[in-house]
Amino acid sequence: MEGLTDPIMRDVLTSVGSFDWCVTEFIRVTNSILPDHVYHHYCPELLNGGKTAAGTPVHVQFLGNDPEMLAANAIKAVQLGAPVIDMNFGCPAKTVNKHRGGSVLLDEPEVVHELVKAVRDAVPAHIPVSAKMRLGYMDRNFTLENAHAIEDAGASWLTVHARTKAEGYTPPAFWDQLKPIREALKINVIANGEIWNNADAKQCQLESGCEDLMIGRAAVTTPDVTQCIRQNCDDPLITWQELLDLQVRFLNGSYKKEMNMVGRYKQWLGMMSKHYPEAKALWDEVKRIKALTEIEDKLKAAQTT
Repeated sequence: MEGLTDPIMRDVLTSVGSFDWCVTEFIRVTNSILPDHVYHHYCPELLNGGKTAAGTPVHVQFLGNDPEMLAANAIKAVQLGAPVIDMNFGCPAKTVNKHRGGSVLLDEPEVVHELVKAVRDAVPAHIPVSAKMRLGYMDRNFTLENAHAIEDAGASWLTVHARTKAEGYTPPAFWDQLKPIREALKINVIANGEIWNNADAKQCQLESGCEDLMIGRAAVTTPDVTQCIRQNCDDPLITWQELLDLQVRFLNGSYKKEMNMVGRYKQWLGMMSKHYPEAKALWDEVKRIKALTEIEDKLKAAQTT
């Protein structure tokens, strides 16, 4: 979810959704302890008790392959107020994998264990450490080995995206492949992948045996999807007018460059247009606009119609 679920998006989504917690974009750790301003850039919620304005806890997510540096940065994050440390072994991006980060490490279960254990041993016992993985890198040869490696290293729970890196984000997600993991582990296993609506959520729970779900792109596409799942409702609960209010809130977020704000908004509107006809109509109106003020005027006009 890098470049998508940034602090502004987390603020908007948690103001309307029903989330137990959310996770930062991954913070890349290489060969140094990152300064405070980097943490506050990725997770300004650290200045608010580790929670969004709506009160939703925000877990700090790391990606890297150096156990000492991951441990040192985990200590730093906790000192700054991180309530949970999450570790990324699921990112399929080629650039990340090329530098031995994310899902490529799933071919090395012993390294996965070492990294999780280093962080678990470093942070106070009351701070949970969690991890996210895929079913594997190019294949599923080490699925259970990686899951056990994470559990044995002391993780409090494991989230599994139900595809390999090679399978990317191409449907379907193989929810049934999560069931052996759920049955093999004592810690909680959270299912992830291709959960777009209430029906998907229920089917995923049935096939995977997992009670808990992690929602990614669907939360951006359909901001009230978590409420629909909790209330077992197939139709959206939020009105388009309420969504317009959320879009105004999003645009009032702070970005250094106006073009970044415009681009981020268009990205979100484009995703919502897959679900809301009104979003598609608005997208057609703003897709060529480059000035933030013009987009704001379009939204104000839409709010009054």
